[in-house]
Amino acid sequence: MERVVIVGASLAGLNAAEALRDDGFEGRIVLIGEEPHHPYDRPPLSKQLLTGEWDVDRLPLRSEDEFAQLQLEFLGGRAATGLDPEQRLVSLDDGQSVEFDGLIIATGAHAIRLPFGQELAGVHTLRSQADALHIRDDLESGGKVVVIGAGFIGAEVASSARARGLDVAMIEALPAPMLGPLGDELADWAADLHRAAGVSMHMRSKVSALIGSDGVEAVELEDGSRIEADTVVVGIGVRPNVEWLETSGLTIGDGVVCDQFCRAAPMIYAAGDVARWPNVLFTHFRYDQPQRTMRIEHWTNAVEQGMAAARNLLLESRGEALEAFAPVPYFWSDQHGLSIMASGITAPRDEFRLVHGSFESNRFAAIYGLRGYLTGVVAVGWPRMLRRYQGLIRQQVSWEEALETAREIEG
Repeated sequence: MERVVIVGASLAGLNAAEALRDDGFEGRIVLIGEEPHHPYDRPPLSKQLLTGEWDVDRLPLRSEDEFAQLQLEFLGGRAATGLDPEQRLVSLDDGQSVEFDGLIIATGAHAIRLPFGQELAGVHTLRSQADALHIRDDLESGGKVVVIGAGFIGAEVASSARARGLDVAMIEALPAPMLGPLGDELADWAADLHRAAGVSMHMRSKVSALIGSDGVEAVELEDGSRIEADTVVVGIGVRPNVEWLETSGLTIGDGVVCDQFCRAAPMIYAAGDVARWPNVLFTHFRYDQPQRTMRIEHWTNAVEQGMAAARNLLLESRGEALEAFAPVPYFWSDQHGLSIMASGITAPRDEFRLVHGSFESNRFAAIYGLRGYLTGVVAVGWPRMLRRYQGLIRQQVSWEEALETAREIEG
C-alpha cells in the first residue's frame, strides 16, 4: 500500500492519519477537507467560543509544526463528490480525481435545517467554525435568543447564551430536554436545571413558522403563540455526510455501514460521525435486534474509531487479522456550570437506578440496564464514579452485580 486517502479533515480523519504514521506507514497520505482549515476541535463551538472565553486560534487540534510532521498532502476547501471503489478513485468538486490504495471515510455529519425560515438573518445551525462565529456575533449584539431543539447542542447553546446574560427560550417537541439519551428521570432533572438557570422552557411544542422580513423577529408555534427572537439557533439533529457515496456501491443506512472492524469494503474504512458498525461488546445481550449497528456522534469515539480504522487498514494491507472496534462509548456535555458525563448505552433500557448522590445536589451517578445487564452510566460532578461503572460495563456484568457494587460503595 503506497497511498492512503482520508476524506474528511475532521477529528477522526486527523487521528487516522496520526495512527498510520505511528504504526510505521511511510507512504503518501492525502487528507481532503471541505473546509479550508486544518482539523479543529468542535465541542468548544457551542461552549467556549460562544461565551467568548476562546477565540478561533485555540480551536486547531494540532500546531502547525505538529501538522507538518505528519507529512500529509492537505487538499483543503475541496469536497468529495463521488467514489469509485473498483477504480480506486475519489472525485472532487473541482473536477480532480484522487487515486488511493486504501481509503478512510471521515466526512462527519451536517446539521439538519428547518424547511422554512432558514434564509432569514439571525437564523443559524451550528456545525462549523463559521457557524459558531456567526452565532457569536449575534449573541454579542444582545437581544432575545430562541433555541429550537433541546438535544445536547441546543442545551449547550442555551447555556452559553445564558452565561452572556441573554434572554433565552428553548423549544422542544418532546416532554423534556435530552430525553432520548437520558431517559425520563434525568431529562426531568435537566429541564429543572435549565429553568433554574433562567431558560424559558417550551416543551411539547412544535415550530410552525419563523416570522420576519429580512431578519427573524419571532418563532411561531403550532398553537399559534409567538416567541420574540433576535437570534434563532436550530439544533434538531444531524445527518451523516454520505450523499457523495450514493453511487459508490457501499452500503448506506444513516451512515456508512461497516463490519465490526470499521470496514465498509475491501481496503475502505469509515470512522467518526459517518460510520455505522456493530459494537460486539454489546451484542451479547442483543440490545435491540441481532447485529444492530450503532453510529456515535461524540468526540471520544471519533478519536478512537479514527485510530482503529487506520490500524485495521494497515493490518488488511499486510494480510494480518483485523481487530474488532468495541469501545464503551463515552461523552460529556457542559451546561450551566455542570459537566454531564455518560458512558455505555443509556437508551434503550429496561432498568434505571439513581445509585449515588441526589438530583437536588446536582452531584450524582445513575445506572442503566437492559435484559439483565448493566449497559450505561450517567454521572454529574462525579467523574470517579463514572469511571467505576464504565469498567463494569466493559466487564459485561449483570444488573444485579452492578447493584451489589453500588451497595458496597454506599456501605
